[in-house]
Amino acid sequence: MISLPFREKTEVREALDAAAEAVASGGVILIPTESFYGLGVDPARAEAVARVAELKGRPGDLGLPVVCCDWNQVDFLVEIPPGHRVKLSRLWPAALSVIAAARRPLPAARAGTLAVRIPAHSHLRALLYRTGPLTATSANGHGEPPGVRVEEALQSLRGTPDLVLDGGELAGGRVSTMVDLSSEEGRVVRPGAVGWEQSFDLDEWVLQEC
Repeated sequence: MISLPFREKTEVREALDAAAEAVASGGVILIPTESFYGLGVDPARAEAVARVAELKGRPGDLGLPVVCCDWNQVDFLVEIPPGHRVKLSRLWPAALSVIAAARRPLPAARAGTLAVRIPAHSHLRALLYRTGPLTATSANGHGEPPGVRVEEALQSLRGTPDLVLDGGELAGGRVSTMVDLSSEEGRVVRPGAVGWEQSFDLDEWVLQEC
């Protein structure tokens, strides 16, 4: 297992090639998010997705959430209903994942759907720009609490990832919110750090963005 610092911009730049190489070879990397450490692999590689399930002791028939650096990556993976795009554009990047129809079969997806988000962690988004979308399920044993420190995450896993990106102690707090976009209003299936029900003035938002 290789561990690289991932806190300062210079450290991030130096770690990108190693992370991209690990992902391209089917490896598992420990990644910092805006709250807890996660396990990142290419969501299109079946063997890598299976390794994540093994490391967590998690049932293999469960889908894995995926993080994206921007809307281009999101739209490549899933179909966001038009009625939800404006609200998501206002809320992202954030600890808010949405479940939407997958554009193509993926090992990380289940029942034709995939959970995606644009994370509120600038270093992670820089990594995703280099590697492409990655899974971001929390780095902990199934049913155990997620870790805010690398040591906590590694102790909880049933094995070791190939590469650790050490972002220091993370913020912790509430887990990411999960929203199912199959309904017109969106259905919160896991309450978390971001309130999906919060409203905003659409006309004011449009003026600010123009």
